[in-house]
Amino acid sequence: MNNIVLCGFMGSGKSTVGSELAKITGRRFIDTDAMIEREQGVAIKAIFATRGEDYFRELEFECCKKVSALKNCVISTGGGALTFERNVDALKSGGTIVFLDADFETICERIGNSKNRPLFNDTDKARELYNERHSVYLNAADIVIDGNMSARKTALEIAQMFK
Repeated sequence: MNNIVLCGFMGSGKSTVGSELAKITGRRFIDTDAMIEREQGVAIKAIFATRGEDYFRELEFECCKKVSALKNCVISTGGGALTFERNVDALKSGGTIVFLDADFETICERIGNSKNRPLFNDTDKARELYNERHSVYLNAADIVIDGNMSARKTALEIAQMFK
């Protein structure tokens, strides 16, 4: 069975919906950011700080290739992963990409004043990045779903599509 690959902006619910969707469908859940952190033994923030973005993006590409070879998984991607065509190609080779299209306002409510999301220290810059990435996600997606719903409702709707 092909993988279900979730994409969207940070705070769109990829990890939460993905975990719920995996339970509903009996698939294995994989979070690519968590996978990279586990394999590297450090947080992504630390990889960026010590090795730089280019190094991280290479790790991310290798991870996308790895997970695309798996079957019957729900895969949550990092917010920037699908801004690279090579990652989109790798992920599409093993699955269907579902864009969790959440409004910027909904994302802000979900993230709140999180210290784990440094990009949200400046809301204007975060909105700019959101706007830049929105069309990228739309272009990469095979399916677009309303990401403003609860994680459970979103997961149930996606599960229905893959019955």
